[in-house]
Amino acid sequence: MVKLDKIYTRGGDKGQTSLGDGERVAKHDPRVAAYGTTDECNGILGLSRQHTDGDADEMIARIQNDLFDLGADLCTPEQEDPKYPPLRMSPEQVTRLENEIDAMNAEIPPLTSFILPGGSAAAAWLHLARTVARRAEREMTATAETEDINPVAIQYINRLSDHLFVLARKLNDNGATDVLWVPGQNR
Repeated sequence: MVKLDKIYTRGGDKGQTSLGDGERVAKHDPRVAAYGTTDECNGILGLSRQHTDGDADEMIARIQNDLFDLGADLCTPEQEDPKYPPLRMSPEQVTRLENEIDAMNAEIPPLTSFILPGGSAAAAWLHLARTVARRAEREMTATAETEDINPVAIQYINRLSDHLFVLARKLNDNGATDVLWVPGQNR
């Protein structure tokens, strides 16, 4: 369990931070950027929850917890003999997202156009979270070119953006109040 009795440590005052294994790296390190972006996504999901209840709110709450797991996974590089076993994303977390996507999508008519972020307040926040999840995915895959990143973590963030898209449509009256893109409308 995490115990935080002091919030500031002054340890980062010179632009460095500690990874989960204790290694000090620059605050702009690609790994730090990736888990920082997952934290940003989580913050936006917190805003979306101000406009949700029921099943949608429960799904987002689970996702928020998963995003902390994802951050823990990303901040702890692979080690041959770690002192403590690191928290890693699991295939079950990816499968849960897939099952929820399939269940929600079964109730929503197929798309006939791309949609613009918007509709309800909850959907707008979810679309913003989706774009931030996509940025996190780009950062994670870029980092994976030079460092070991748990492949399940990449699967999770990829599935998460799909989940947030479908959930936004669900919260837009199962797609009825989606804002459709009209190509060339303002030419």
